[in-house]
Amino acid sequence: MQQPLARNIIAVAIIFAVFPATLAQQPSLEESRPRRAKAIEPMTSTHPVEPQWRPPQPQTTISLQTGVSASTQEPSIRVALATNARSGTISTAGHLLNATGSTTTFVALNTARVRVEPRLLSPLRTVNEGYQLQIDGAATRAEAEQQVRELRAKTSENFQITYDKQTASWGLALNKETSREETQELMETLSASGYEARLLTPAADPIPNSSQSQQNSSSIQLVSRSSVPSREVVAIGSSAPLARSSAPLLFASDDEKKSPVRFNDRPYRGQIEVFTNTRGTLTVVNVLGLEDYVRGVVANELSPGGYPALEALKAQAIAARTYALRNRGQFMSQGFDLLPTTRSQVYRGLNSEHPLTTRAVDETRGLVATYNGEPINALYTSTCGGRTEDSENIFNERLPYLRGRECALEGQNPLGPFTLRSVREIPELREEAHVPLARETALLTLENFSMPRSRLTDSWLASEAPANEVRGWLASVARLARQIVPVVSDEVNRPGPFATALHLAVFGETRADVLLNSADVEYFLAIKDANEVPTINRAEVAALVRDGYFWLYPDATLRPRQPLSRARVLHAFAKILEARGLLQLQKGTARPTSRGELVLRANKGRDNVLKVSSNAFLFRQIGERLYQVSSMVIVGGEAVQYRVSPNGEVDYLEVRPANNGAAAERVSPFTNWSRELSLTQVQARLLRSARGIGSILDLRVASRGVSRRVTDIEITGSQGIAHVRGGRIRSVLGLREQLFVIEKRYDNVGRVTGFLFTGRGWGHGVGMCQVGAYGLAKQGLTSDQILKTYYADIEITKLY
Repeated sequence: MQQPLARNIIAVAIIFAVFPATLAQQPSLEESRPRRAKAIEPMTSTHPVEPQWRPPQPQTTISLQTGVSASTQEPSIRVALATNARSGTISTAGHLLNATGSTTTFVALNTARVRVEPRLLSPLRTVNEGYQLQIDGAATRAEAEQQVRELRAKTSENFQITYDKQTASWGLALNKETSREETQELMETLSASGYEARLLTPAADPIPNSSQSQQNSSSIQLVSRSSVPSREVVAIGSSAPLARSSAPLLFASDDEKKSPVRFNDRPYRGQIEVFTNTRGTLTVVNVLGLEDYVRGVVANELSPGGYPALEALKAQAIAARTYALRNRGQFMSQGFDLLPTTRSQVYRGLNSEHPLTTRAVDETRGLVATYNGEPINALYTSTCGGRTEDSENIFNERLPYLRGRECALEGQNPLGPFTLRSVREIPELREEAHVPLARETALLTLENFSMPRSRLTDSWLASEAPANEVRGWLASVARLARQIVPVVSDEVNRPGPFATALHLAVFGETRADVLLNSADVEYFLAIKDANEVPTINRAEVAALVRDGYFWLYPDATLRPRQPLSRARVLHAFAKILEARGLLQLQKGTARPTSRGELVLRANKGRDNVLKVSSNAFLFRQIGERLYQVSSMVIVGGEAVQYRVSPNGEVDYLEVRPANNGAAAERVSPFTNWSRELSLTQVQARLLRSARGIGSILDLRVASRGVSRRVTDIEITGSQGIAHVRGGRIRSVLGLREQLFVIEKRYDNVGRVTGFLFTGRGWGHGVGMCQVGAYGLAKQGLTSDQILKTYYADIEITKLY
């Protein structure tokens, strides 16, 4: 049971809340109310005034109708930078300002850096009345300092310099604890000296001065807080305390753009509020506008360096803004709205902002995702593994817009934007042995080898290669190798003479008999009819057999006395030319295809973009072999080999599919993963979730969700059975995701010793897939379309 003091504090905080708490599930990569207080008393007074608490006034009321834009002010957000600090530093490169609450009038401190600490409250004193005198109108700090000197000489009063952030003007303030009459007398003295003064009172009724009507005066507004009444915050300068208050202290800079306020030397937009909490330590809150908050979130949630797609970043900005708005006040009992961690959204302040993400925030200003006119709980996950899950299967709460969705472009042809096409005729091959010849003849054709004008067929390849045809092809080989065309006999189409002629055409000499001795030749010629190879050609034949340039027949013979088929001759040409690097092939890794262009990932700088000829040879690996195709899909990440023609277009392209597949989130390093755990490790991780069942013997997937994520895992123990369900599965087992399969490990007697978890994705798998948003943006989708891909039946609404 809670202590009465703690209960009272929480009750007060709940009463002062602007928005009701939202019971929301926390995303894995991913959860303002105004505060007002009595003005801080300067440390020239020994005893602080006991604060008088009043409820804060809400800044905005958000009420949306589906399809209708709501006009309201930009909300503020309170982000807890620290929730259990024993001390901290507040600083700025400019002038540090100090106040309490949400007032726009700040006291200028004579230091740029203070240390804040929690302290026990000083003894209280009795106060009858307290009035605050305000003088406005100084254009610069220097002018305000001059006014302080003049007024001190005229009145002997110690005025403090103030700064009004709303009007960007300087002024003076004086707290008086005298009677109403004495204070009015001082005002008349100031008026006679040419100073326009405003008199403020903590009571509801303002006191008019001699030169202003009651209409133009105002009252001090207090800020609610969740704090330990027995403690206060003390701001300490270089040598002595400068201010103290049991109400929150608020710090700002007089030039936020050039010299933002800093907490522990990290700069933040907006203001820094510090107050004591129920643990007696400090809570440090960054109070700032919603747009400034989103600027500090987007760059940390979706890296603009790793995923530089503007529409994806705009989708992230809308999701982050919506999430913050929906979960505003989530930690109201602790005095703030959101945490700067993955429990809410990752927020790192001003230094983390990036020009591209700032542009994304600016171009989506005020836009939120709504369902039936209300901001949605815009959960998002890093990498969804190709499919997202229904919210109730992870978080035990069904939300109609958080439905399982495919992480891909919707429609019948989701891969259409990534498709390359060619009008090149496809070979008519049915013999398995001839399949590799389609690629090899394509490469030789591009090097001006004479080929049939009609479609490549099995019969043409299987036919004997005429000596004149082989002689012409050898001339092409010599040209590529920059050698003299060898003089050959009419038997050049037989294995022995062909091997020698090929070496002459490629190397300019018969080097095999130099590099292989007799034992080597006999060793490599391990074929049934090796004795039929002419002695003069044996070394060259052995070299071609060793390197795989000669095909053997199924019975392991070469048949040296028979003419070679075209298939065997062309295979030998293509293999040796490719091995020598004479076919002008280049290698690379593809980016997603765009507008019929091959986009290659560059090591440095911009991607290399090449136009693909409409008559290009296109080859795609299917299984273990490459097949010529009339169209192919390149989604990014594929290993490619290509050739560029003299006119700068790609005329040959072969593609090996990427292991990560074609889902929009495929570029994530976490698309595929595996984790092996021993039985002992599993026992330790499930200790709290599977009590009373003895030693764990086995795990079994009991049910899966719409995305095939594990939603119920059954644990078999020596004394019973237990279940872990929903989103706890991932955290309990310590896995990246719940989209996994289990492979069991056994010992030699068949007992389970461990488990191999093979899965996809990273995060909880509900809502927008962040890396998937990048993939969809690369496919041409706008931010609105991306969001509607992942959130069902939503609208994008302009809030302000």
